[in-house]
Amino acid sequence: MGSKRYIWSPIALQLHSQFVLTENCNDPGKNLAYRKLDTGPDDVSLTITHCGICYADVAWAKNIPRNTIYPVVPGHEIVGIVREVGSNVRRFKVGDHVGVGPYVNSCKTCEHCKIREEVHCDAETTHTFNSVDEDGTITRGGYSSYIVVQEGYVFKIPDNYSLISAAPLLCAGITVYAPMMRHKMNEPGKSLGVIGLGGLGHLAVKFGKAFGLHVTVFSTSNSKKDEALNLLGADKFIISSDMQQMESSAKSLDFIIDTASGDHPFDPYMALLKPSGVLVLVGFPSEVKFNPMSLLAGSKVISGSVAGGTKDMQEMLDFCAANNIHPEVEVIPIQYVNEALERMENRDVKYRFVIDIANSLK
Repeated sequence: MGSKRYIWSPIALQLHSQFVLTENCNDPGKNLAYRKLDTGPDDVSLTITHCGICYADVAWAKNIPRNTIYPVVPGHEIVGIVREVGSNVRRFKVGDHVGVGPYVNSCKTCEHCKIREEVHCDAETTHTFNSVDEDGTITRGGYSSYIVVQEGYVFKIPDNYSLISAAPLLCAGITVYAPMMRHKMNEPGKSLGVIGLGGLGHLAVKFGKAFGLHVTVFSTSNSKKDEALNLLGADKFIISSDMQQMESSAKSLDFIIDTASGDHPFDPYMALLKPSGVLVLVGFPSEVKFNPMSLLAGSKVISGSVAGGTKDMQEMLDFCAANNIHPEVEVIPIQYVNEALERMENRDVKYRFVIDIANSLK
């Protein structure tokens, strides 16, 4: 069975790019209702307790990619408690703490799926919401009371780790963790630069410090300096528009994680890399332009990355639990979701919203 999520939810439908909340979630006539199908033999059904808010929620709610299928139920940083498992499920049992990330299905047979790099599936992964699953149904996300997902796309959250903390890891966390591991940024003593200090950037700082790296944060203003150094533990803070500060750090970094989605120049950052240094882009600026010599001189590397495979996801969750790494979050009720989406658009969040589904979606 494909990934199904059929709910009684106070999120009624998506109109004019704004979420509409119903007044009475107990009245089926006033709610977006999906008939619940039985949990299939390979499925895990979970009661959702929390769901992180990602910019993707804003993008598809407003149909920015021009492919939104309304009504849309966003959310792909989903955590909860197993309520039922199919007859073939062996990795999970009722009561387990689990999570679901940005995708809920893939072909399972291509070379990437076979090594658990499903994010690169040749047939394209099925996204957790606003995607057509293998049975023709439209996937619905975590702004809901429960979800049913195939076992292979569900992740065990260690018992000693907070469900609230786990939610942002399932997209923001894996988006920086996967390329950091791919490019061997976990070598103590190396130096890392982090461009942008939002939901992704603050986790890159935390991972970098846990890996034993010397971490420098780059920002366009001084407003985040205190939090970068004292809350997140960065070693250095540089205003990216200050050319003197930038030039004084030339050839000082082994790695750079670029989380900025606003347009920005790349040559000044490439100049900060040591020979053979790596810049990984995980943000979404409208264009990427740099002088070829920025890349050729010093044999530098520029790379891109989105999310990660199921192997990386489980590894990251276990790593965070073992090393006491927790995202900085603002917990909100589901009734505040419209305001939260607007604030996320305005970059007014430190550093990730998490919806308390269990206590606000009754």
